[in-house]
Amino acid sequence: MGQCGITSSKTVLVFLNLIFWAAAGILCYIGAYVFITYDDYDHFFEDVYTLIPAIIIIAVGTLLFIIGLIGCCATIRESSCGLATFAAILLLVFVTECVVVVLGYIYRAKVENQVNHSIQKVYNEYNGTNTDAPSRAIDYVQRQLHCCGIHNYSDWRNTHWFKESKNNSVPVSCCLPSITNCTGTLTRPADLYQEGCEALVVKKLKEIMMYVIWASFTFASIQMLGMLCACVVLCRRSHDPAYELLVTTNSYA
Repeated sequence: MGQCGITSSKTVLVFLNLIFWAAAGILCYIGAYVFITYDDYDHFFEDVYTLIPAIIIIAVGTLLFIIGLIGCCATIRESSCGLATFAAILLLVFVTECVVVVLGYIYRAKVENQVNHSIQKVYNEYNGTNTDAPSRAIDYVQRQLHCCGIHNYSDWRNTHWFKESKNNSVPVSCCLPSITNCTGTLTRPADLYQEGCEALVVKKLKEIMMYVIWASFTFASIQMLGMLCACVVLCRRSHDPAYELLVTTNSYA
């Protein structure tokens, strides 16, 4: 009966190691996605510390590759030292992912204040050229999120670019894609996106942070199961004479 329980735990442990390798790839992908998306929105969100959860999750993903290798070798060779190391590293990663979840919630709560603080500044720096980083960022966001201005297209009236251009038009990135020959003129407001960008940028950044939070929470739960299985195998290997005898017999065979 004890041997059956050990075999079952070992089977689960091997399966979990395979999941860890898959999890490593997923976590690294999510971390990279956060970095890439942050690069598109970094002008609207000045707090670089928001990237800390993404950095940690990439580090955890890399570590999971190593954990999977250690776990497989330790399980196949039935090494007490290897299984103990495997369980200890899993505990460390589990704690780290719990920290990521907490940090994710903290920075997610800060998103709105950060965007509210910086978005007016970015719009005031717009000059309509592709060589200017704030201008590219605004045009990109307005096209991708289908928005115009901070709260709506009328916000452009208060920007330096609008006052200097004196053509009563907003950037063409505000134009609906279905409208041909759109110039952004405010005499035809129906040709423009009606929703402002501030709320949509906040929503997008919060969604990104939720990806990090849910990924960390999900894989932390899996790692908890891995730790339990490793502990079961270790405990039964130490206290089950029949299992010790079987391991010794197999080793000589």
